[in-house]
Amino acid sequence: MRVFWKTASVLSIFGLGYLAGTMQWSGNLSAVAQVDKKGASEEVTKSITAAYAALQTVRSNLNQEARYKPATKMMNITGVMAGGLDAMADLESGRGVDPETFGALYADQASDDVSIDLGTDENGRLTYKGKIVRMYSVEKLKAFYKERLKFVGDEAESAGF
Repeated sequence: MRVFWKTASVLSIFGLGYLAGTMQWSGNLSAVAQVDKKGASEEVTKSITAAYAALQTVRSNLNQEARYKPATKMMNITGVMAGGLDAMADLESGRGVDPETFGALYADQASDDVSIDLGTDENGRLTYKGKIVRMYSVEKLKAFYKERLKFVGDEAESAGF
């Protein structure tokens, strides 16, 4: 009889564990990203600063040629590397914006001119002048990145374009 109770106890504990796992009986169900506490090395920091300075020069040149019209406060690095973009016209058309503009608008980084006309719909989606802000279509994304690859040389060939 003693063996029966030991076996029943062990099986009950395993059964309770199984139920807890399948029914997700846990105090903490949310996932938390790990944060890297150490910062970038001095060499990486210098490289990023130098790259940003070079990108600012390119942006200035694109501005002079009227080939860069952002819709955000921050520099659109993807647009600069693609040889320019007109995010304002993209927003006005309602047919989609590039991924960096899309992310920046959702991160509250819209330029002052754009932020006036931003809102949300009943589903929490961002709107511009009443139209839902969408990302470029897959075809336009491919064309956008293909344009960007023109400026990087050999990498364009290895990317399969």
